[in-house]
Amino acid sequence: MKGGCVSQWKAGAGLLFCVMVFASAERPVFTNHFLVELHKGGEEEARQVAAEHGFGVRKVKMALQQEGFDRKKRGYRDINEIDINMNDPLFTKQWYLINTGQADGTPGLDLNVAEAWELGYTGKGVTIGIMDDGIDYLHPDLASNYNAEASYDFSSNDPYPYPRYTDDWFNSHGTRCAGEVSAAANNNICGVGVAYNSKVAGIRMLDQPFMTDIIEASSISHMPQLIDIYSASWGPTDNGKTVDGPRELTLQAMADGVNKGRGGKGSIYVWASGDGGSYDDCNCDGYASSMWTISINSAINDGRTALYDESCSSTLASTFSNGRKRNPEAGVATTDLYGNCTLRHSGTSAAAPEAAGVFALALEANLGLTWRDMQHLTVLTSKRNQLHDEVHQWRRNGVGLEFNHLFGYGVLDAGAMVKMAKDWKTVPERFHCVGGSVQDPEKIPPTGKLVLTLTTDACEGKENFVRYLEHVQAVITVNATRRGDLNINMTSPMGTKSILLSRRPRDDDSKVGFDKWPFMTTHTWGEDARGTWTLELGFVGSAPQKGVLKEWTLMLHGTQSAPYIDQVVRDYQSKLAMSKKEELEEELDEAVERSLKSILREN
Repeated sequence: MKGGCVSQWKAGAGLLFCVMVFASAERPVFTNHFLVELHKGGEEEARQVAAEHGFGVRKVKMALQQEGFDRKKRGYRDINEIDINMNDPLFTKQWYLINTGQADGTPGLDLNVAEAWELGYTGKGVTIGIMDDGIDYLHPDLASNYNAEASYDFSSNDPYPYPRYTDDWFNSHGTRCAGEVSAAANNNICGVGVAYNSKVAGIRMLDQPFMTDIIEASSISHMPQLIDIYSASWGPTDNGKTVDGPRELTLQAMADGVNKGRGGKGSIYVWASGDGGSYDDCNCDGYASSMWTISINSAINDGRTALYDESCSSTLASTFSNGRKRNPEAGVATTDLYGNCTLRHSGTSAAAPEAAGVFALALEANLGLTWRDMQHLTVLTSKRNQLHDEVHQWRRNGVGLEFNHLFGYGVLDAGAMVKMAKDWKTVPERFHCVGGSVQDPEKIPPTGKLVLTLTTDACEGKENFVRYLEHVQAVITVNATRRGDLNINMTSPMGTKSILLSRRPRDDDSKVGFDKWPFMTTHTWGEDARGTWTLELGFVGSAPQKGVLKEWTLMLHGTQSAPYIDQVVRDYQSKLAMSKKEELEEELDEAVERSLKSILREN
């Protein structure tokens, strides 16, 4: 026999009580909670209930014993409880797909692909191009999903993008990325791809002494009507002192891709944010910080940042890779060269293909998605989950969207994305507005900050009015005696602060600086651009420096209508109001409970 306490609800004209009474363990279906409704409400009735031990015949209108049922903590799952049966030997080690705590990871911290698969989405009808050092298309875990028609070798100028052999297997990069996306399921080989029924195309373009604008442009624009998603796990050198991005032909190819690819819906470009760690800033990478790409960072299997992760305001979301942990199974399990498997794929190189796989699932759910739809879906469905960083805290922007300077809007959630994608309506037309410009040179002081403001109407009243923001660019020309000590922040009219440039301790440049460099932020997504923007520049190194800001132009990109953002704002405001209401109700409930306990003691 067990005893209990008293709690209560107010409902209708009367008073509802949930009174715990003594109950026998021999009745496992029923609990020792009773829902009791009295004919009249009030404290006197409560006194009678407590005093008469049986509720009093004249007082009780209804008494209902509460039946017990199961509720489980989300995130704490046993792999055997998930209705996904795979015979692939590495499947249980692919914690980024279904994390049950393997390799000392955090249960539930994964891409939530199980939900998407259970809904029937596995990537059918979608082709992902891996722009890399080639693909071992003879690999038995890739061969059935290999799209030869959409593949090409731009290093050797032939249709066979097979990796060049080296003794150290240096050219295994593309094959490992391909397995993350499209490794076949239930064939007793290696593991399973995120979108295991998708097709994968090999675009070999990295394996050469030097890259050229022609090769990059040709690769990015290869077969844009056959390839839906392009995955790129490369970029400028991650040495912490490089500022570089796509050249003229490649920029044009990317622009053509988002405007003309996939029958006008736009090619989807997924980019690894970079492996420069705290020494670098991915806003200095013109590929990762492009509006036309979805920049993906990574977390390790317990939710922390990897030591090689770069942070910047252009990162849209995160997936998973390895780092910090010495457990040999904490890496990314996937296919390897010459029919082999590996547990050691790593870096943001591993993160981008996982994202491409999730996007393939979303495209299967809705082939009509545009490149911008995919970005909006990423913002709306990515989750904070249990991601955490010692330096950068989670914050909310002006419309309530939660973001992090390192993780973007959180980890991709395949289940949430396919469900939202299924009924998604294409976002409104995109407009571009020059919000204003500062052209007069301004000195950056050795100590303190240079603070500038721009007030804009976001082109209101004109055809290119931007009411709901997507991307914001601060096009900046600046020189400094030490570029790496320069720190740039920008704050929106709704109060959202974006770190456009962090300190890069290895960058000693004193001549080139930044020349019309488009620093980009996604953190103001959905906000109203109208009002005053603030730019702050200062030096954060140990030695005093000097600098001159020559130009700051504010570029606003977004839509004139976006109903779902209105809903997001309403939901956020409703939650704020509800939280205040709940605080008041909790205080009232505590007061009532104290009164009831006092009554019981008295009787």
